[in-house]
Amino acid sequence: MASRPAKKVLVPIVAGTEPVEATVPIDVLRRAGAHVTVASADGFGGLVVEAMYGVRIVADALVAPAAADDVDDSAAARFDLIVLPGGVPGAANLGGCAALEAVVRRHAATGGLYSAICAAPPLALASWGLLDGRKATAHPLFVDKFPPEVAAVDASVVVDGSAVTSRGPATSSEFALALVEQLYGKGKAEQIAEEMLVKYEAGYTIDEVNSVQWKCNGTPKVLVPVANGTEEMELITIVDVLRRAEAADVVVASAEDAAEVVARHGMRIVADTTLDEAAAAAGQTSFDLIILPGGTPGAKTMSSNEKLVALLKKQAAASKPYGAIGAATAHVLEPHGLLEGKKAAVHPSMAAAGLPKDGAGEGEGEGSRVVVDGNVITGSSAGTAMEFAVAAVEKLLGRDVAQRVAEGLLF
Repeated sequence: MASRPAKKVLVPIVAGTEPVEATVPIDVLRRAGAHVTVASADGFGGLVVEAMYGVRIVADALVAPAAADDVDDSAAARFDLIVLPGGVPGAANLGGCAALEAVVRRHAATGGLYSAICAAPPLALASWGLLDGRKATAHPLFVDKFPPEVAAVDASVVVDGSAVTSRGPATSSEFALALVEQLYGKGKAEQIAEEMLVKYEAGYTIDEVNSVQWKCNGTPKVLVPVANGTEEMELITIVDVLRRAEAADVVVASAEDAAEVVARHGMRIVADTTLDEAAAAAGQTSFDLIILPGGTPGAKTMSSNEKLVALLKKQAAASKPYGAIGAATAHVLEPHGLLEGKKAAVHPSMAAAGLPKDGAGEGEGEGSRVVVDGNVITGSSAGTAMEFAVAAVEKLLGRDVAQRVAEGLLF
C-alpha cells in the first residue's frame, strides 16, 4: 500500500517575528511528519531573517514566488495549513505583506486550514477579514485590536472552523499540538505531547537541592553552544527567554566550522559566532553560565568538542553555573564527570545512557522537570524548555526578573 503524501505546511517569517512562536510549530509539525516550508516574507529578497531577540533564521524559500505560483484556486491548495507566528513588529509586518495576504486569502477561499498566534490574529488574519464571524484569541495586549466582527475569547487556543488562534509564547506548544490534531488526529497529538513531556498548565517550579547563590560580577555573560542536530525548540526557547531578561549578554556559539547550523528538525539557524571565536574572546575569563540545548546528534558533537569540554570543566572547577537540557545532560555532562554527585532531570528515554531515570537519586528528583543542584541546572526535555530557561533566569538574575519575563511570556 502506497504511503499517503505528507501534509504541507507554510510558516512565513519576517523581521521581528517572535522566535519561539515560529520555532515550536515548525518543530512539532515536523515531528508529526509534516513537510514544513519556512518562507521569508521580508521585502528584501533574502532568506536570512532576523527575528526578535537577535535570533537569525534561514528560511527555506521566499513568500513572493509562492504568491506568483498561486495563479488559480487549485494552486492555493498546495498547502494543508498556514501558520502565522506573532511578534513585534513581526505580526504587523506579516499583515502588511501583500504577497502573503494573497496566498492566505486564496488558501482560505478553498477551505484550507489557517492559524495565527499572539499579535498575528488581529494584526494579520483579522486585518484581512479572515476572522470575521469567528471566535478567536490573541495576546492580551492585542485583543482590543480585533474588529467588532471578531468574537474575542479568553483561551489558550481557539479552533473555529478552519481558523486556529492562540495567545503567545507560553501557549506555543499547545497551539502546535492543536494544529497536529487538526491535521493528523488527537492520537498523534497526544503521542507527541507525551514524548516531549508537554505541560499545559502555566507556571514553573524548581526542584532545588544543595541551594547556593549564583554569583556574577556586572552583566552576566552566558554561553549557549549549538551544533548541527541541536534541538531547535530547546535552543530558541533558551535564547529567547534569557535575552528577554535584558540583563545578560547571551552568546550563541556554533561548535561547527561555520556559524550556520541545521537543527534537529531541519531549521537553519545562524549563531552569533563560532565556539573557537567565543573561547578565544573569553580568554582567561570564564562565563557566568554555560547552558547546553539538547538534541542527540548535536549533543554528541558538543561532547566531542575539546574546547567546549575544557570550558565546562573550567566552569565546574570554579564552582560557576552550567547546565543542560534533554539529550545534552546524558551525552555531554554525564560522560565528562560533570554530574558527579549531582541530581539531574532526565527524560525517561535517556535512562539507557547511564543516568537514573527521571533524575532520581536516592528518591530525590523523581519525575522532576527542572532540577537545580548547587551550580548545575538540568531540564528533562523540549516540553520543559520554557520552565528550564525561566528557572535559569531566576537563579542568575533573581526572582523579580524571572517573574517579569514569565509574565511577558504569558507563563
